[in-house]
Amino acid sequence: MLWLLGLLLKRAQRRKPGFRDALAEMRGLDWGIATEDLAIARYYRMSPSGIETGPGLPVDLDLELRFADVDSAVKILRRPTQRAFLDGMMAGTVRLVGDSGDLQKLQKLLRHI
Repeated sequence: MLWLLGLLLKRAQRRKPGFRDALAEMRGLDWGIATEDLAIARYYRMSPSGIETGPGLPVDLDLELRFADVDSAVKILRRPTQRAFLDGMMAGTVRLVGDSGDLQKLQKLLRHI
């Protein structure tokens, strides 16, 4: 699912002007998704010039979304709304590492997928 997300992000950058404009406005975003035990982890480096994705979580990311387990990650990532993330944080199944403003930027970009 995380590999497919990278594919969808690259496709959105090629095909959707709104995605490109939003990404250019924020001048890029480096973020990652992982389970707490890091058994599953993937990063995304997004800039106006392109999107790079790979396994693992580098230490220099702007934002990390850490999920308690795979099931909670799938549930939230299927509908990545602000409400879903807030509910996950309140329940303790999602942990945000980084600035919450970056999460809002990410959600703005994900609307274009």
